[in-house]
Amino acid sequence: MTATRTAMSTRRWLLPVAAAATTALLAGCTGGSADGGSGGQDRDSVSYALPVNFTPNWILPLGTAQTLNTNNRAISSTLWEPLITYDGSTGTIAWNKDASIATDAEFAADGTSVTITLGDRTWSDGEPITARDVEFWYNLVTANKESWGSYNEGQAPDDWASFETIDDTHFVLTFDKAYNPDWMLANQLSLITPLPQHAWGKTGADAEVTDDDRTPAGAQAIWAYLNSASEALADYDSEELWTVVSGPYALGSFSTAGEVVLEENDAYDGGEVPTIPTVNLLPFASSDAEENALRSGELDYGYISASNVDQSDSFTELGYQVEPWSGWSITYMPYNFENPGIGPVVSQLYARQAVQMSVDQDSLAEVVFNGTAVPGYGPVPQAQDSDFLSDTQADNPYPYSTEDAAALLAAHGWEPNADGIMVCADAGTEADQCGAGVAEGTVFALTVLSQSGSTVTDNMMSEIQSSLRETGIDFSIETAPVSSVLSQTPACESTSPDCDWQLSFFGTAGSWYFNAFPTGDSLFQTGGSANFGSYSNPEVDALISAATTSTDNETILEYSATLAEDLPVIWLPSPNYQVSVINESLVGFQQDSLAQFHPAQWSWTE
Repeated sequence: MTATRTAMSTRRWLLPVAAAATTALLAGCTGGSADGGSGGQDRDSVSYALPVNFTPNWILPLGTAQTLNTNNRAISSTLWEPLITYDGSTGTIAWNKDASIATDAEFAADGTSVTITLGDRTWSDGEPITARDVEFWYNLVTANKESWGSYNEGQAPDDWASFETIDDTHFVLTFDKAYNPDWMLANQLSLITPLPQHAWGKTGADAEVTDDDRTPAGAQAIWAYLNSASEALADYDSEELWTVVSGPYALGSFSTAGEVVLEENDAYDGGEVPTIPTVNLLPFASSDAEENALRSGELDYGYISASNVDQSDSFTELGYQVEPWSGWSITYMPYNFENPGIGPVVSQLYARQAVQMSVDQDSLAEVVFNGTAVPGYGPVPQAQDSDFLSDTQADNPYPYSTEDAAALLAAHGWEPNADGIMVCADAGTEADQCGAGVAEGTVFALTVLSQSGSTVTDNMMSEIQSSLRETGIDFSIETAPVSSVLSQTPACESTSPDCDWQLSFFGTAGSWYFNAFPTGDSLFQTGGSANFGSYSNPEVDALISAATTSTDNETILEYSATLAEDLPVIWLPSPNYQVSVINESLVGFQQDSLAQFHPAQWSWTE
């Protein structure tokens, strides 16, 4: 994901919603009993529903911007274990060493380097996993960073000055300056996936394996070959590259229609040995189709929409448990500060305060989302407890009150017209005037381009429209498929033709899912790759930079408080990632708030 929404550069963006294919078909569900999926019939397998309209389309654990979404990542991580896996399925977000190739990370006292220790592990073909396999990944990413979907300028691999192999199980990464070890471990080192250099270090199917990745040209040629192979979905089942894995599962089959079968890797010697040999990942074209599959017992693990939560009993009666899957995420509507019309208005803090005070998050979370969302008042996720959340953000600095919001606008030179919509009546830059760039007669009218196809989104926008109207702010709603929303609301300059958008919404399933350390460098830093509204605040820039380098937790707390008060976006309730319906006999795990699934952790009760 880069500076436009059609080429985004962080793996946490929008998850399955923006990345979903629109033609997914239900493919080959396994049979089961009516009392909760395959429970009681086949304890050697589990059937797991992929999010609606998501068709897996990438296997290589080096995603491009167009393919790097959470579910592709989750599949590849079961095949190739990351160097360092962060996992929220134990109830807290932490390094899960059982699912990692690395066993230790020792940071230098001055924070400028780290020494990594690898476990005594082997690839599925019996070859040892060594520092050379990590170096192979490092060389490929360094030489092809502009094509790597997780690249943000100034971050990995830019913040790594050198890679030095000590021996087969130890290497040193030296940084370009001192960094916060927690941030480096959680948000940078967790991006690394050791790759089988002895099998993949070549430029073609019939080429020999060489050390050419140690030159930029060679690394680019290998990258091109591996990416080409990953584009050939129809050949996955016969592609030898994908048979050499390190994770708990190997690829059984991969249908171009989206059905994926994972089979236990018998050679796996890591810490998460599967107890269920076969995992069937199944795509669906609609929520109704998926819920029908749950009711007929074809699924062990699926989802229901927030609007159907009140039907939970009908699923528990069939032998399922219904569990909310909360996400490490925030949800929001970005303003376009560069819009030549409304930009000067929303650039005034008081105007943003009035808008935020007009959004009844408690009611939206409880009524529109049926209790499956939590209010969010700032840049740090609030569905889980964490050391990153400030009291200022947690306590909601702008409680809902359309009366107070209207009074705030009146105190800054706005008066209602005959239709009750606020109009700037006192232009100027004094404390009681409309503010810089706001002309007399300006109507406080906002238009949002919102994703279509979601009843929950439609209902939320309608409720926001009604409450803003009470304040005296006109709120128009236009809709489009989420891919169109993303492409039509880019970061822009005020003079650009594509800068006519005012507000954008694309996050019914959560706008942004963070890595374990929730910095906002992509979202709210000036020029950030996902800062689509062109928000800019030097104080925030300094706090974001300091959070990546300082070991003082007060920095991230101040960042949380500052953005909760400064309102770079309209904060909205953050919904659960999914409301899961799970065979009551499927146990051994909690749902990962980082939105990954971990089938090796699952087991059947006796």
